Amino acid sequence: MRAEDGKLLLNRSALVVKPKEPFLDWLHKADPTSHELALEDLVLEPTAYLIPECGTREEVTEVLRERCEEIFVDQLDGWYRDQATWPRNRSFAVFSRWFDLEHHSMLMDLCHEPLIREP
Repeated sequence: MRAEDGKLLLNRSALVVKPKEPFLDWLHKADPTSHELALEDLVLEPTAYLIPECGTREEVTEVLRERCEEIFVDQLDGWYRDQATWPRNRSFAVFSRWFDLEHHSMLMDLCHEPLIREP
């Protein structure tokens, strides 16, 4: 819905995903060129994922349980692409140990250009 001031309220929520210490430990073991990286480096530019609108923590948890492996794989692939090094167990419990989350339920689009889906 576009307001008079041009803002567009998106019918989505966002999850901001930030790696935690177990992720950094994995990266240091998997990628020999990563040893100088610290956790502070990994969280400088976290990824935000748009998800269906969620108004409660329970709704966020339900969506996350359904999508955690997809997000997990995206995070792993973003730092080191050798799938042989990726943890086999990418369950919700492991995801919760490896990543911090921020949920945002109010998303405003201030751009006037249309959203474009890229493959």
